[in-house]
Amino acid sequence: MDELAVTLARIQFGFTAGFHYLFPPLSIGLGVFLVMAEGIYLKTKNPLWHQVARFWTKIFALTFAVGVATGIVLEFEFGTNWATYSRYVGDVFGSALAAEGIFAFFLESGFLAILLFGWDKVPAWLHYLSTLMVALGAHFSAVWIVVANSWMQTPAGYHIVDGPFGKRAEITDFWAMVFNPSSMERLSHVLFGAWLAGACLVLSVSAWYLLKKRHMVFARASLKLGLLLTALACFLQLFTGHLSAVGVAKNQPVKFAAMEGHFKVTDPSTLYLIGIVDAKNETTYGIGLKHGLGLFLHGDPDVTVAPLESVPRSEWPNVQAVFQTYHLMVIAGSLLVLLTLSSLFYLARGKLYETRWILWCLVFSVLLPQIANECGWMAAEIGRQPWIVQGMLKTQDAVSINVSAGHVIFSLIFFGAIYLMLLYTFLFLMNSKIQHGPDPEEMKGPIMDIPKQLRSALKERGKRADE
Repeated sequence: MDELAVTLARIQFGFTAGFHYLFPPLSIGLGVFLVMAEGIYLKTKNPLWHQVARFWTKIFALTFAVGVATGIVLEFEFGTNWATYSRYVGDVFGSALAAEGIFAFFLESGFLAILLFGWDKVPAWLHYLSTLMVALGAHFSAVWIVVANSWMQTPAGYHIVDGPFGKRAEITDFWAMVFNPSSMERLSHVLFGAWLAGACLVLSVSAWYLLKKRHMVFARASLKLGLLLTALACFLQLFTGHLSAVGVAKNQPVKFAAMEGHFKVTDPSTLYLIGIVDAKNETTYGIGLKHGLGLFLHGDPDVTVAPLESVPRSEWPNVQAVFQTYHLMVIAGSLLVLLTLSSLFYLARGKLYETRWILWCLVFSVLLPQIANECGWMAAEIGRQPWIVQGMLKTQDAVSINVSAGHVIFSLIFFGAIYLMLLYTFLFLMNSKIQHGPDPEEMKGPIMDIPKQLRSALKERGKRADE
């Protein structure tokens, strides 16, 4: 494959993977929210929480369906555009994908129908068990995908053998592969980012209802529970984000140097807030704290950080892209923390539901975790270049040798058109469900068991009193 075809193959995989990554985090986060909401209903028997759980189950089903549809394409791309990579790491990557199928897809598919259609057909405890299992299955899916990707970042538990088509990696220790040096810290960071994505969708829709004076009781309950989940995830994300950055600095120092625009050993190891990278002149211009990297990583400003010049320039990633995507992730996450703290402050004062400016901020908060998740993924993947498997296999050597640039362009246009239709369909259906709102007949409880004649009589009596 020529250089243009390699670039196009990378663009295609980045586009399809990035589009797919919009949906699984929503499913994971909404799964946690459903477990919380339905658990409250079972504990309190308050029909409001039954309504909350049923409405957000519909939103979960939509995000889950589109996530599955968009993820299938990626598996085919491994065989079409990345055949050399598939042969080289098939024993490792294939085992992780097989584990995902066994532990995630079987678990989700086994209980999904009960979650969606079993509300009035199975005992409450069985339905709640189904909710738990589907949420757990969504998390398991992330576990095995992150494990496979982390192995590409920090390979472990393998050796290289000669196969019929050349050298390939073979597992020698399955659990060493699973618990490779970066898997657990990256997994926790990904999962809590997913919790934020789902929770902020809840915040966005709930705040919009409050602004439009619709479904007020439902919106207040959803907003309060969503804010609780957001606050928990934000706290955990700050902790795991720091651990992840420390891990990158230890295991992938070139990537970390690119993330911070740190070129030379003589540079003061600045921790940048924002900036612009001039890779040609090996200089970064921006606002930051000098010697802040040592303080951030080790609590000591005098500790030096490995610069980009420690490796040949040919092994540098696109420093500008890595620097900007990493800092966009940090900025989006910081804004979300600030918004969460502000919302909690107004909630404690009893003014959150009436403060329009912060409700509008919450409406658009759904974008922040998506920006952070996408940019964090791009920083991680671009920062590993030119390696597709760190220190083992370069990206230019991993592509299919018989796929031309024309083939990739055609499939890229084709997938682009299909994904645009999927996006339109998703947004249309999502908007329809939000505009419709929660169904009032889903309110279960003693008040709904009053005979219709009595309810009509009470309503008529109220009218006469008004007159």
